[in-house]
Amino acid sequence: MSAPLRAERIEHIETDLHGSMTVRVITYQPPPASSPAAASPAARPADVWQLVRFCCVGGSGYVLNLVSFRAADALMPYVPAFAIAFVLAALSNFAWNRLWTFPGAAGRPHHQLARFLTVSAAALALDLLLLSSLVEWGSLAKLPAAAVAIAAVTPVSFLANKHWSFGR
Repeated sequence: MSAPLRAERIEHIETDLHGSMTVRVITYQPPPASSPAAASPAARPADVWQLVRFCCVGGSGYVLNLVSFRAADALMPYVPAFAIAFVLAALSNFAWNRLWTFPGAAGRPHHQLARFLTVSAAALALDLLLLSSLVEWGSLAKLPAAAVAIAAVTPVSFLANKHWSFGR
């Protein structure tokens, strides 16, 4: 990775008309707008909207996960209930991310799905570890524990999916 461009330091001496006062003037010229340093995510509206769409998809998956978990938890132990809810949310998230968040992503859908599910399985393992710890050792109620587990693992899942599942 190359180092970001820095502002150019410009220094010169100025003297007043009578020669009685001399001042050193230091200014900094920012890098040109077309440079990589100027191309931050905030400067690219398409990236900002992609992040907003990803968060919307993730939010809908989050709600689907919690609603599914609550329904399944009434029928079975909480660990398999959470796994089922997670799979439903993961499949929904894949479909919406493929269609809406990353519509121009390179790659075949079945390869992306395989990578997405691999990332999701790793995220599920982390989620279940955190969920079990919060419920069994932290004495947290199951639904809030599930919410905390999902929120804690989401950043890892996002980065892996952005750069690997849907990466170019």
